[in-house]
Amino acid sequence: MAQSAGPEIERLISLLAKLPGLGPRSARRAALTLLKRRDQLLSPLADALAEAAARVKVCSVCGSLDTQDPCAICSDGHRDPAMICVVEEVGALWAMERASAFRGRYHVLGGLLSALDGVGPEALRVNGLIARASEGGVREVVLALPATVDGQTTAHYLADRLAQADVSVTMLARGVPVGGELDWLDDGTIAQAMRARRPA
Repeated sequence: MAQSAGPEIERLISLLAKLPGLGPRSARRAALTLLKRRDQLLSPLADALAEAAARVKVCSVCGSLDTQDPCAICSDGHRDPAMICVVEEVGALWAMERASAFRGRYHVLGGLLSALDGVGPEALRVNGLIARASEGGVREVVLALPATVDGQTTAHYLADRLAQADVSVTMLARGVPVGGELDWLDDGTIAQAMRARRPA
């Protein structure tokens, strides 16, 4: 295929195509929009990317991303330090924060156990979690991991490891989502919802 743009534009398209949800065509459209709106989009985006690259770091306590270490959540004195919510990645932490349903602290694992992908406990932030839960003052660890095979495998592994830490280990409830209709749900969700039913 003939090259339709200069090497700088092709490099921009190639880098954009590596982002989740963007294929080659979407990356070309995004690059074209950025280049057409250079002053409104491209220059501010370049500045924001450079600033993020220079200032954002991984929190040494929980593994989240912030411009300070410890992060704003770990430094917030109004949060309950006796509760730790374990999530797979920072995106899941952001989702929990959007819901405003949890006021404790977090622990980002950095992935899930996966025998097929060769990801073992040593590749994740498991030891840091065990240390935090064992140091005293923590009464509950909430495992907010995906309802996938790897998510459930990781949850069971963590529950076993946390058994010696003298903390309560809980998991997020699974079932019918708010606004969900039964005929649109998969069989596993309906079965889990039936098992987790509670008094009306």
